[in-house]
Amino acid sequence: MRLFVSIDLPPSLTDDVAALQGRFDDATGLDPTDPGSVHVTLKFLGEVSEARLAALSEAVTAGVERADVGPFDATFGGLGVFPSLDYINVLWLGVRDGAEKMTALHEGIEAETTAIGFSPEDHEFTPHVTLARMRHAGGKEAVQERVQEEDPTVGSMRVDEVRLTESTLTDDGPAYETVERFPL
Repeated sequence: MRLFVSIDLPPSLTDDVAALQGRFDDATGLDPTDPGSVHVTLKFLGEVSEARLAALSEAVTAGVERADVGPFDATFGGLGVFPSLDYINVLWLGVRDGAEKMTALHEGIEAETTAIGFSPEDHEFTPHVTLARMRHAGGKEAVQERVQEEDPTVGSMRVDEVRLTESTLTDDGPAYETVERFPL
């Protein structure tokens, strides 16, 4: 199973995410994500055998407890790219309010999952929602311009759980299924 830990955006934000993605329709080479499946990845775990699921569940539970954040409100806004404006792989929507609590959740889950043998992240955690991936640089200038000039706010949600999510890669893009929920 290919797994990650996430905060899933609610269906009430799907249309707003889709509208924001629509602002980039003229950027060739940009492949938008499914606006109905957007999320903040707190920890990517990779391939995990079913034999490790019980230990993983305990680690995520302990990570959420370690973060000690409780339910909170998050507001999504601002644009960014990874790794840089000169070489764009990912276009993302940022987190305005709630980023520090998402970071605490990431840090708690990271500590507990690496303690049981999962690989540590190799980059700094930036809470974000992936809007699109850049397949080629045809529309790079349009993306650069909007990221530097626009500062949209998409909406807010109440974060009261994190999810262990399975990702199955298909010809139509990834398909996600919730494996387990962990209340805050």
